[in-house]
Amino acid sequence: MKKIICMFLSALMVFELASCGRTNKPADKAFKPSLDTNTKCQINIAGGYDNFEALEAEFDRFNKFYPNAELKYTKIDDYSNMIGTVLNGKDAPDIYVNYSWMYGREKYSSSIEHAENLADKTLGLDLDCIRSNILLKTDDGTLPMVPVFSNTYGMLVNEDLFKKEGIKIPTTYKELVEACNAFRAKGYKNPMMGFSKDETTSVFTLSIYPFLFESVAKDKEAVKKLNSLDPSAGEYLRPSLEKMKQFMNDGCVDVKNCDEIKNNYDAVILRFYEGDVPMMTASGDTVSGTEKRKSRSEAYIASPFNFSFVPIPMSDDGAYFVDMPNLQFSVNKDSSNLKMANEFMRFLITSAELSNMAQKKGLVSPTKDLSFNSMYSAFGKVKSSRILSPEEIGLTDDALLQMRLAVYKVGTGAMTIDEAVAGYGTYSK
Repeated sequence: MKKIICMFLSALMVFELASCGRTNKPADKAFKPSLDTNTKCQINIAGGYDNFEALEAEFDRFNKFYPNAELKYTKIDDYSNMIGTVLNGKDAPDIYVNYSWMYGREKYSSSIEHAENLADKTLGLDLDCIRSNILLKTDDGTLPMVPVFSNTYGMLVNEDLFKKEGIKIPTTYKELVEACNAFRAKGYKNPMMGFSKDETTSVFTLSIYPFLFESVAKDKEAVKKLNSLDPSAGEYLRPSLEKMKQFMNDGCVDVKNCDEIKNNYDAVILRFYEGDVPMMTASGDTVSGTEKRKSRSEAYIASPFNFSFVPIPMSDDGAYFVDMPNLQFSVNKDSSNLKMANEFMRFLITSAELSNMAQKKGLVSPTKDLSFNSMYSAFGKVKSSRILSPEEIGLTDDALLQMRLAVYKVGTGAMTIDEAVAGYGTYSK
């Protein structure tokens, strides 16, 4: 009988361990080296980050397979303006950071011309693990870059405040207004805050962009006119501008208090850590800095709280997930160590490695599975029909700037809706 019981308990433990394994890690095929593991070479990766600890951790993991491959990250000052010069020089990197907005612009043509086609199936990259809507759509069907991080817009939510006051985290616009009113009635001066001193990732941009993208997502004529900066295209912004006006009139945000936040990164995070703001608009880039700044906030150290990052529900039907590539890698097709550079990319472009790197960096993973990180898991629950990507919609960076400035001017009260509509195509930084 004892023997039977022991066998039963052993089997139960094995089952439980196996179950844990299934739920905690992305399912990936084990990486198998395709080159001589004794190969000696140096792979240089160039980018604009001051430090890239998350990538360097991947170097260590790769070295378990190729101990004699030296991988090095090099920071380039004024990256977007200098990468072309660097690629054309004698010390060009083997792998380099690239951006979708560089595609199609003469000034950045070198960043595309030097890039290997990563869609080539002989390279063996697991592109299926990445959300297809954030892969760059080129005219010739090639893939000069692949996302290693992604980005989105949303709001940091103080979950403990919602729980303490018995208020539901909003998932529709009506619920958002109700939540703001409920917090205000309970004595919270600023139910919702965000950076307001500049149009880039301002509280206005982050709040209304998902709504705005949805309004033109399926209208090719609208996208064409917006991209050409046609003055008449301003009319396509009217529904979003009216929604922004409603948002401000509903009292969700006090702009004067938001003006106290000096920047849209460090200051946003530290203000949120004061613990009295239920909702703080932010981009994924801003959220990536939350972990390192916990130790800098006396308020947070004294009274830590649980928080997460969720979509901003500006629609009565629910929230949209604006899905964008953040940082992308290209392989220099003229690299003298091309085979090993491709081998590292084959190692990196998997659900497990990309998720590991994103979690360490604190950014959104570009993979299809977002459940691994509780900070961003709410975005993984958004229905596919409500996921919007500028890559697929086809909006250019020039059009996005015009849209941001129009929204900003209406949000701050600098322009009426009619004035902002009429001014489309004339705005400049």
